[in-house]
Amino acid sequence: MKIAIIPARGGSKRLPGKNIKLLGGKPLIAWTIEAAIKSNVFDHVFVSTDSEEIARVSRDYGAKVPYLRPAELASDTATTNDVITHLVDWLGKKNLMPVSIICVLQPTSPFRNASHIIEAFEENKQKSAKAIVSVCELEHPLQLCNQLGSDGSMVSFIQYKDIKRTQDYKPTYRLNGALYIFDREYVGRMSELYSMGTFAYIMDSKSSIDIDTLEDFEYAEFLLSRFHHLIDI
Repeated sequence: MKIAIIPARGGSKRLPGKNIKLLGGKPLIAWTIEAAIKSNVFDHVFVSTDSEEIARVSRDYGAKVPYLRPAELASDTATTNDVITHLVDWLGKKNLMPVSIICVLQPTSPFRNASHIIEAFEENKQKSAKAIVSVCELEHPLQLCNQLGSDGSMVSFIQYKDIKRTQDYKPTYRLNGALYIFDREYVGRMSELYSMGTFAYIMDSKSSIDIDTLEDFEYAEFLLSRFHHLIDI
């Protein structure tokens, strides 16, 4: 059984209520639920939440919410690994069909669409992968980045040998948090994802927006108003 899990905690300190905040006329989480259902690759699309309101909205858009998370999985310290493990174990205890593949879809990535999900699953099949993780290209070369000391000193910030023309740097990539596909064996040990058998699914920067702050949300609104014809959910 292939399942999608959308983790959506009710508490959000940086942008309160973000998972059901209206983007383009519908709740943020609805973008991910609709993309998952439209992809037609899942046997079930689940939302894991501690919020009655998020649960109601999620069900309205076609997702299954089998329970509300216990308090210990709704805290700031609860990890995605904890949430996924809890839901998969719950399904096992209910003696439902065994889960073989899990896809974690963050609700804060509204422009990761059905096509992205389909393509990632096709890559998973073609490469006989154990896991697929979405990434996007960094906007600036990693060689031009570093940490600053407490006084803001830039001593040894950049090594002169690393300074090149922008076009001469090789692309570097970062996790964008939009999509994780992995075999059942990684449930409970997602920290081991980045190992042999895991491959990257590369997404463009517009599709990779991750909403965590009001500024992120406003940028998503701008993209939606400006490039709506390019955003296919």
